[in-house]
Amino acid sequence: MRRGVRHHTNRSQLVFLFDVDNTLLDNDRVIADLNIYLKREVGAKRAQCYWSIFEELRTQLGYADYLGALQRFRRDYPHDLSLLALSRYLIEYPFAKRLFSESLAVLKHVGRWGPVVLLTDGDVVFQPRKVDRSGLFEAVQGNALIYVHKERELADVEARYPSEHYVVVDDKLAILTAIKRIWKSRVTTIFVRQGHYARDPRILANHPNADVSIDRIGGLLRCQRETYQFADEGSLRRNRKGQHESK
Repeated sequence: MRRGVRHHTNRSQLVFLFDVDNTLLDNDRVIADLNIYLKREVGAKRAQCYWSIFEELRTQLGYADYLGALQRFRRDYPHDLSLLALSRYLIEYPFAKRLFSESLAVLKHVGRWGPVVLLTDGDVVFQPRKVDRSGLFEAVQGNALIYVHKERELADVEARYPSEHYVVVDDKLAILTAIKRIWKSRVTTIFVRQGHYARDPRILANHPNADVSIDRIGGLLRCQRETYQFADEGSLRRNRKGQHESK
């Protein structure tokens, strides 16, 4: 990801920051495929053990660590050679087939108005691999940022991609809320209602609406520049209803 850590010396008027999992890529489908493979290779009981470790690690680390969970899983079953096959399955998974159908078109569409950057959370091995094999790394010309907690790294994002205004596209309303709290009117938050986080009623009830909501990533293809950048909070409120994309 070396190209993604460069600093842009020129200040842009508009920078687009896209989440990866369940925003551009159907990660719920990836997990479902992995669960099917696990049950077939190690059985339902051991598959459940893996997911228990996975959730425990996610709570500790704050991000999904598939390979880290596999390492811990190996401690409990050191002689299970199917773990080697599972490791290969993860590393060679065809992520390009799990991109939402219009993801690449959306990245190209908004790229007319400013730099497009992937802004995602994850470990230092599997997440970069996913970004690369999915074709997203090439699609954004190497502009990829991967953090542990991206909402805490906005100063670094600004340093690498200075801009008058940011657009953040994500399926997690909690993250959009945290970013809005920091950047305020300098950011337009776009909530993509894809994936299990986006449909969780508890999350929806506990956070305010994003500036713009769409049912799928392809909805951005019908949006123009004025959707993303508003002169002030007053104009944002006036435009919010009109820019809402129901489907």
